[in-house]
Amino acid sequence: MAKVTFNEDKCKGCELCTTVCPKKIVVMSKDRMNAKGFHPAEVIEQEKCIGCAFCATMCPDCVIEVEK
Repeated sequence: MAKVTFNEDKCKGCELCTTVCPKKIVVMSKDRMNAKGFHPAEVIEQEKCIGCAFCATMCPDCVIEVEK
């Protein structure tokens, strides 16, 4: 099973990662804010991740890491 991790404090909330996820499991957190004052991206159903790494490829700040 793939595992997606985010360096949340570096996330600027651009939402690009949410647009490319084929499973639509990458979302912006509604209840948390990071050190920069943005709502960071998160994975809501980790078990559905297929490890495509589209989210990590799309991220302009290299905040996302995908492990297979």
